[in-house]
Amino acid sequence: MIPNFFTRFGALCALGSVLLFLSLASAPLTAQFNTALVAGTVLDQSGQLLPDATVSIKNQATGAVRTAVTGKDGHFRADGVPTGFYTITVSAAGFATTNRTEVEVALGKSDDISISLAVGSVAESVEVRATTSLAAHTAPSQGSLDAHSAVSLISPHFIQNFVSPIGDYSDMVQMAPATFSVSANGPGLGDTKIFFRGFKDGFYNMTFDGLPFNDTNDPTHHSWVFFPGAFIGSTLFDRSPGDATVIGPANSGGSINLLSKDLLADTLVQGTVSYGSWNTRLLELSFDTGPFGGKNKKSNLLLDVNQLNSDGYQTYNFLTRWGGDAKYQYRINDRTIFTAYTAIIDLASNAPNVKGPTRGDVALFGNNYLLNNDPTNPLYYKYSWYQIPTDYDYVGINTELGAGWRIEDKVYTDRYYNHQQYNGTTITAISGTDKLNSYRKFGNAFNAVHDSRFGTFRAGFWYEIAYTDRFQTPTSPVTWVDAASPNFHEKFITQSAQPFAQYEYNITRRLTFTAGFKVSNYSVHLNQFADNGGTIGCLGGVIKTDPVTKALICTGGADFVTHDGKYHSFQPTGSLRYRVRNNWTAYAQYATGNVIPPSSVFDVKNAAVKTTPTPIQTKTFQFGSVLKLNHFTLDTDVFFIKAQGPYASAPDPVTGEPVYYLTTNTLSKGFEAEGNYAIGHGFSLYLNGTLLSAKYKGSDLWVASSPHDTETIGATYLHKNWDIGFFNKRIGTMYNDNGSLNQAVEIDPFNITNLFFNYTMKEASHWRGTKFRFGVTNLFDQHNIIGLTPPKASAGKSPAPVAAGDILTIMAGRSISGSVTFGFAPRR
Repeated sequence: MIPNFFTRFGALCALGSVLLFLSLASAPLTAQFNTALVAGTVLDQSGQLLPDATVSIKNQATGAVRTAVTGKDGHFRADGVPTGFYTITVSAAGFATTNRTEVEVALGKSDDISISLAVGSVAESVEVRATTSLAAHTAPSQGSLDAHSAVSLISPHFIQNFVSPIGDYSDMVQMAPATFSVSANGPGLGDTKIFFRGFKDGFYNMTFDGLPFNDTNDPTHHSWVFFPGAFIGSTLFDRSPGDATVIGPANSGGSINLLSKDLLADTLVQGTVSYGSWNTRLLELSFDTGPFGGKNKKSNLLLDVNQLNSDGYQTYNFLTRWGGDAKYQYRINDRTIFTAYTAIIDLASNAPNVKGPTRGDVALFGNNYLLNNDPTNPLYYKYSWYQIPTDYDYVGINTELGAGWRIEDKVYTDRYYNHQQYNGTTITAISGTDKLNSYRKFGNAFNAVHDSRFGTFRAGFWYEIAYTDRFQTPTSPVTWVDAASPNFHEKFITQSAQPFAQYEYNITRRLTFTAGFKVSNYSVHLNQFADNGGTIGCLGGVIKTDPVTKALICTGGADFVTHDGKYHSFQPTGSLRYRVRNNWTAYAQYATGNVIPPSSVFDVKNAAVKTTPTPIQTKTFQFGSVLKLNHFTLDTDVFFIKAQGPYASAPDPVTGEPVYYLTTNTLSKGFEAEGNYAIGHGFSLYLNGTLLSAKYKGSDLWVASSPHDTETIGATYLHKNWDIGFFNKRIGTMYNDNGSLNQAVEIDPFNITNLFFNYTMKEASHWRGTKFRFGVTNLFDQHNIIGLTPPKASAGKSPAPVAAGDILTIMAGRSISGSVTFGFAPRR
């Protein structure tokens, strides 16, 4: 039975959401999910603070208006303003009205606007064009003046121009501080993992438009499904557990927050044809309607469909993927926007569980060897297949209730259906594996915000329920006839509930203190079926051997066994932020994170566990600064992280059942910096660098895949129709483990070098949006070893000796691509 707490909590969440949506249809309700802060100060002509001035913030695309009034300190603030360009109108009794146009509101961009009013009648009007930091405008990645932690905004411009047309989110964060990710099959053509600050996948959150997505057996992610690059507008990358409002099952390391594309103010149709190395073809069609629907044009819609086909860098590692997404917004009135989003993907590929070539294979067949065309060889490409359909859907509304209150509510569902068939090292009736990992989730994220002159209060919850079916069964790679008994089969229900509360107190106009907490609750209700002895065993039955296939078959005994696990953790956070100047912020943060235990906790004989593990806890201390000058931006931070070690188990002396415990803690510390220098005449220089130490407590051994240092240099030329960029990322020395032995394999430093040329028709013409792209990833065609798993024969030895059986992960070779986008923007 599902625990009563979660059942009742989930029912309350669902009921609350239904009631909320029913009530909002007629409520005087703002806006869009990609929102930011607009804040500033109003002065009189002598420079004195001006209270009680009315500030009107009007979206130049939609016409939606937000209103604020300056306090006694002359300061105004409007949170949750949708991204875009605005006209800010300021008026006060006895002063001429001032209009500031072309004010950009963007994630990570939070200039404290200063507006001066001249003495005159209200009927008089003064218009001023906004001025912003040129370096911030051209930066590929930068911090936020409102950040409490080390956050990098990966700009839409970088994603649209300096990432491969077939790239995925791993390519988008590739150049960020302290981060690396490399695909062995080419950009966007594999399930690529991201590493940063000593954390691997499964130890950080990922969200899309603020909603978590991850596997259910453990909180890992898959870069090539759900959200390909064409669906992503920008990325907000927080390399820390974040504040109390961060939701998800694994915020220990941080959060990678993907954001959908903004809707356009005008109609635009674009069709893209792209061709590149390894016979890679991309076809894409997108349609932005712009505002439409009657006199007031309250609706807006974005549609995108695309198809990708590639032979891949690795031999016989084909990939085919088609998909589409749609985003719809309806402005109920000037204070309400309803949003609906859906994304559908269907992917098919070879080599689902082929780990990589061995050192011996590379010596014989080359760096790109993986599979072959020999039916008598276990690595015949038709003995491996992988198909994953996914969908991701949400509806939401953002509401201003008056008296300083705003609420946001999103209801979502997503599905992942990963069916694989792959072979082992021989060809027999049971040498293959038929594998399924599938789940369907339903969730709700609710957030209430109250703004006052004293500060901002936030409270809400995240609730999710997921239904999972997983199995692995021996099969024939020739006939794909499964054995009678699986290696394992489990069905389980997981529920997550995270209520949170946080208050940001304005100690002074420039100094804020933020404190909050989150309570993470997680439960699993698990049915594990009898198997062939591979996982939990035959549950009291007898295991026999099939005389023909030699498969192990379970007969008799119980069909399945049921277990429940419950996990709880309390996560407090606190931070100070000081606005040194309008363009300079310093902060200090203490944050806590956790990672939920995997379902494999119960993968033991009879699924009997004496003591279940607790969530892995992380404590992070960091200090940082964000500076934005006209020609220069600089973001720096120092961090200290104490993370609990991975799980281990020992048998109970009485029952023999496993007792789980946490192993040695890890201690990470480092320094990060990133900045952009606008040289002039369209040229900019972007730099970032990290020094990192991530080691196990009490030893000098490094955490796996934690480079000692990373450095990025980017040179861009952005002028009129041209966008040209060169980026190089150096990843310093790091180590891989050898089984349970740490720091067993040294991985030498390597570089990722990319070059892009873009020419876009930006003028106000029918052909606006037409674009020509040429890109090269891995410009110097490097083939570095970026990961190594020693064979079992070398287990127990550190450092591991070089062996022909070493399984290698090798950087994909140079990839060249060219694409043409035909744009059509009909005049209105």
